[in-house]
Amino acid sequence: MSADAATRRFRVHRFRREDGPSHVEEFDVPAGEASTVLEGLRWIEVHADRSLVIRHSCFHASCGTCGVRVNGREGLACVTPVTTDTVTVEPLANIPVLADVVVDMRPFVERFPPQHPLLRMSERPGSEVQSPERFEDCIECGLCLSACPIAATDDRYVGPAALAWAQRVLEEPRGEDVDAVLEWADDEHGAWQCHAAFECTEACPSEVFPAQRIMKLRRELTRRRLGASS
Repeated sequence: MSADAATRRFRVHRFRREDGPSHVEEFDVPAGEASTVLEGLRWIEVHADRSLVIRHSCFHASCGTCGVRVNGREGLACVTPVTTDTVTVEPLANIPVLADVVVDMRPFVERFPPQHPLLRMSERPGSEVQSPERFEDCIECGLCLSACPIAATDDRYVGPAALAWAQRVLEEPRGEDVDAVLEWADDEHGAWQCHAAFECTEACPSEVFPAQRIMKLRRELTRRRLGASS
């Protein structure tokens, strides 16, 4: 950030399981017209509090790792501009918090159906991690699940990303068992639990349009039910 950047007040969610309840800490951060929220958080980590836990990788909205809520709205910190004098940064909702603004993405991945393929990849020598195989533009950032009002009240709801993946299977099966995927989606905690608030589509940074895909999935499930009863 430039030396002549304006000062913005960052209000950052802090949490350590061993320290008890979460709280908010405030930092005065230099931020110019082109500054992003991630740049502000990194400035805090380097210059103000090295204990701040943040997560990031690509810096250009491709990896999905830096998802947070900024002033109450979901976004990728790396491309969310600092546009207000006070910037409140919180972790994503409806996903367990590990520390500060970092959430545990394992429950997000576990919401996908068993048919959802996993790619094994190496992050660094001697270690292996699992991540879901992506379709088109979905970056598995979790923003849609955080924005979903149903996920806030039903932790068994599989969520927008998983249902969007199921609908994509119908368009291009790629060897998947379509009937098994439809059976998974045709559940009270699946496609029928969505209340069509479209908050997931509003939050999606990659134009996957999960709400619209869920509506298409419902139409296919309806045709399937009618066909079975005829």
